[in-house]
Amino acid sequence: MRFSTVAGGAGSIDTPRDVRGFAVKLYTEEGNWDLVGNNIPVFFIQDAMKFPDLVHSVKMEADRGYPQAASAHDTFWDFVGLMPETMHMIMWAMSDRAIPRSLRMMEGFGVHTFRFVNEKGEGKFVKFHWKPVLGIESTTWDEAVKIAGADPDFHRRDLFEAIDKGDFPAWDLGLQVFDEAFAESQPYDVLDATKLIPEKVIPVEIIGRMTLNRNVDNFFAETEQVAFLPSNIIPGIDFSNDPLLQGRLFSYLDTQKSRLGTTNFHQIPINAPKCPFHNFQRDGMMQTLVPKGRANYEPNSLFEAGEDTGPRASMETGFTSFRENGERNDPTEKVRVRAELFADHFSQARPFYKSQTANEQAHIASAIVFELSKVTLEHVRNRVMSRLRNIDEDLAKRVADGLAMKLPEKAKAAREPIDMDVSDKESIDKLKADIEAAGGSVKLVAPKVGGIPVKGGTLKADEKLDGAPSVVFDAVASVLMPDAAEKLTKNAAAIQWFADAFAHCKTIGHCKGTQILLDKANVEKDAGVVPWEELVKVGPVRHWDREPKVRDLA
Repeated sequence: MRFSTVAGGAGSIDTPRDVRGFAVKLYTEEGNWDLVGNNIPVFFIQDAMKFPDLVHSVKMEADRGYPQAASAHDTFWDFVGLMPETMHMIMWAMSDRAIPRSLRMMEGFGVHTFRFVNEKGEGKFVKFHWKPVLGIESTTWDEAVKIAGADPDFHRRDLFEAIDKGDFPAWDLGLQVFDEAFAESQPYDVLDATKLIPEKVIPVEIIGRMTLNRNVDNFFAETEQVAFLPSNIIPGIDFSNDPLLQGRLFSYLDTQKSRLGTTNFHQIPINAPKCPFHNFQRDGMMQTLVPKGRANYEPNSLFEAGEDTGPRASMETGFTSFRENGERNDPTEKVRVRAELFADHFSQARPFYKSQTANEQAHIASAIVFELSKVTLEHVRNRVMSRLRNIDEDLAKRVADGLAMKLPEKAKAAREPIDMDVSDKESIDKLKADIEAAGGSVKLVAPKVGGIPVKGGTLKADEKLDGAPSVVFDAVASVLMPDAAEKLTKNAAAIQWFADAFAHCKTIGHCKGTQILLDKANVEKDAGVVPWEELVKVGPVRHWDREPKVRDLA
């Protein structure tokens, strides 16, 4: 396995705001499978031909050789402003995901849509996920900056020392598997690497665990020389027509030949399969094997002369590609043309930003302000802000205010974005399942006990609001759309429900829509007032530090 940063050169600091590479080489009984991804589930671009331009823009500027390991400069944001497809990735890159607390505490993603193929040749789409057993944690920007000065090797040291003392980091491997019918029903193209499939739509199914239980013996031999290739797959896995993936299949092989100086890099121990393998790849620089016989091509008929014929492809056990293709891109004609839905660059960036907690949204806005403050070209700053208005008006305004600039006109979208809000029902069902899985019991409280119409379906309440005050529960939570929360601000029982829970030092889980109710109830942010997703993690404990704020004590 190899972690990496992107923007900096070899040996640059570990803690910049940056995408982290997350690459895994699996040595299987049928050869090597390389899952080469990032710690963010989407990517900047859709067209592999723009990969060199992306990298050139984010690396140090050509005329001055700096900045190193930083995207806060003119050329990167110039590229971003001119390529609206980058905006979903920019939301992730400006979020706390880009400044992880530890390499042990970040997710990994295969990014692309791949294929699963069964023994009958039937296929389904699949996306790959790595879920850290330690959970996801990030630093604050101030911490990341100070760590860079105190310990530029912070992440490398943290990982090495954890493994060295037996605190082995681990990740669960998860899948999202779906068919063509699902793909066709979505308002986005599943082959677009700037899009993801929300986990609330297709939950990630965990199928295994990876544990890192040994540090390398020699960094150069095992890490510097390792070659990860998306084209390294095994029977049962195949590629989709994702155009960015198709470009990577070529470019990564080309890169490894250049980087390692030979086509025989697969013979280096760290890259060699652990199972027996045979091919007709003879000679070339750094050939370490001694292939026998004179046949170095296939097919050949030298067996008729009694000579060794070398390896042969097997129709029974060899690799076969998926034979049918229901993807939107016509498989009979490979052209450099993107499907129409690829032109929607903002519909998924919107819910990502809106799904963040208030402080996380503030971090994103602050990160963009910091980055754009390093941009000297005013027209570049204006163009980026005009794109942000397609994502969220408040975000764009916060950035403009932070730069003391006038907010520019909203950029015209190539395809008008659509709203993809989080469903009330799905959020409530998930919270209920998480609490019950942790051994708790749940009661749904609402103003009325009959069927409650919510986004995503209908729910039946267990208790009426004024008949089940918060005093009878160990912890409380609220998942509401803003319009429902607005109505409840006129309900005295609802306001008292939260006020009592806060006064009694209980854990309160809440969504963003509930904030208006919390404000009405004078509920202040503390360790026990958390996003609803964190309710189970915090638990039904009393937060006694809160008590002096809510009552006089002897």
